[in-house]
Amino acid sequence: QVQLVESGGGLVQAGGSLRLSCAASGMSFRVITTAWYRQAPGNQRELVGHITSVGYTQYADSVKGRFTISRDNAKNTVYLQMNSLKPEDTAVYYCNAEMYWGQGTQVTVSS
Repeated sequence: QVQLVESGGGLVQAGGSLRLSCAASGMSFRVITTAWYRQAPGNQRELVGHITSVGYTQYADSVKGRFTISRDNAKNTVYLQMNSLKPEDTAVYYCNAEMYWGQGTQVTVSS
């Protein structure tokens, strides 16, 4: 049974940083593409970025230069490092791999 579990969300002031984690069981992140999405209230879920099996990363324009996706193959965990956070980054953040989704973790950025 595949399970993705996100953690690391919370409340942070604008300009601060958070690191989200997505730990997988039942599948290996190192052979697939893993993505981070987010959904703010009243908005559609949007792609934040992804990391491929070979470590290639790509990001939405809105987070480029501020967010970094990385992977620890030994821990089978993907990370989303978020720096220079803005109030508009407030959302529930989800990890996605193939057809599987995590439960989401709330990120709130205060101004």
